[in-house]
Amino acid sequence: MSINEFNKNLLLLLEKVYNKNEFDLNQISSQILSILNPTNISKKEKINNIWDQKDIFLITYADSIIDDSEVPLKSLNDFLVKFNPLINSVHILPFMPSSSDKGFSVKDYYQVSSNLGDWNDLSKISTNYNVMIDMVLNHASKKSKWFENFINEDGHGSDFFINVNNWDGIPQVVRPRTSQLFQTVNTKSGEREVWCTFSHDQIDLDFKNPNVLIEFINIFNFYIRKNIKIFRLDAVAYIWKEENTNCINRPEAHYLIKIFRLILDYLDKRSVLITETNIPNKENLTYFGNGDEAHWIYNFTLAPLILYTLVNGDSSELRKWSMTMPPAKNGNAYFNFIASHDGIGLRPIEGYIDEDNIEKLLMLMKKFDGKISYRTTQWGDKTPYEINISFYDSMRGTFEGEDEFLFERFICAHAIMFAFEGVPAIYIHSLLGTKNNIDGIQKGGENRIINRYQWDKHQLFNLLENNDSINYKIYKKI
Repeated sequence: MSINEFNKNLLLLLEKVYNKNEFDLNQISSQILSILNPTNISKKEKINNIWDQKDIFLITYADSIIDDSEVPLKSLNDFLVKFNPLINSVHILPFMPSSSDKGFSVKDYYQVSSNLGDWNDLSKISTNYNVMIDMVLNHASKKSKWFENFINEDGHGSDFFINVNNWDGIPQVVRPRTSQLFQTVNTKSGEREVWCTFSHDQIDLDFKNPNVLIEFINIFNFYIRKNIKIFRLDAVAYIWKEENTNCINRPEAHYLIKIFRLILDYLDKRSVLITETNIPNKENLTYFGNGDEAHWIYNFTLAPLILYTLVNGDSSELRKWSMTMPPAKNGNAYFNFIASHDGIGLRPIEGYIDEDNIEKLLMLMKKFDGKISYRTTQWGDKTPYEINISFYDSMRGTFEGEDEFLFERFICAHAIMFAFEGVPAIYIHSLLGTKNNIDGIQKGGENRIINRYQWDKHQLFNLLENNDSINYKIYKKI
């Protein structure tokens, strides 16, 4: 593709996003091209399926394993080198400076948090493993320099946030939290209301301003130069807000993804874009686009459906669902997982499991010491959103009660996951057989802390070298 063809495609997509606003699309395109290296665009060739059956991901925080004598990224690298001969890819959850939400309230997208390590420590991992990182597109930290400039109404980022003025249609907004959607802040010129999809420490970014898009293209380019190739678009379904709509899965969100895909295809032909959209299955599938959006989509339905199947002792619903899943087209794949840093989402099984059985499942998980987190519907109602529990503890029994088959049931869940078409990913606490972090909850942690335990490096390594430990048995079996 020539530079002219690339620019033509970019302009067509920009028009889809910004055609309702008075922007000079040629100027926006020129700014984007100045970030890229246009001399290389015509030399880039698309390739399909840059992954194969040998690819397997470990999902982990940079500090899931800690040692007082070294930075966590070094401990993680030591674990990968010593214990993971088969894993070739690592999703390192947000490692940037952050003010809350375990990294997802980003203060500075261009830095590694000093308490985790530095770019050299990350480079030691990315040299030997494919590294996936989070592009937190929907929001930035209230304590970021961008938001500080918004408050002062001057400087880079001062125009990056949504300023809500007499917004019409609040009850229609679909979001995964129950907190107040808007927050009043004091700025240089007085009070202004800002949008907070997730928490009041996470202020939503305004993609109606093309400067926000340009900034993130610059961030993509920065990460690729750091040898990062796989990008998880966090909460991307929420990035476009429109009055009198539900503000989720908007057409403009899809076009923005197409823009990111177009640019990534030419920044690095081995890059992969993956959308994190914890929504009903049919909506999730749309993020493949026409082969021009996500390379991979998170297969969110697997986790709750496998859980329900094993505690119910009946594979009927899993079988029915699997028969409705279209094979991924050439150049696309499903990203399969059954546990992650978040809870087990309930939205993906809407339409597959009826409400009575979902309620029955929730009651059982509570008996296994799990927690339930809620969201606000478009009608303003509070409804269950996810189950917060270690996947290991979720396998303690069935609807008949706890039994002696926890280990077998836990391994069976992973065997089913591995059998499905797609790229498999194992959460570190599943690989290690970590139990509910009850202590973290009792110390006042949020519900999700139950599945975010931090292992002492020496204790963990000793357990993984002890043939009699349950952690060794699970690790070896998986």
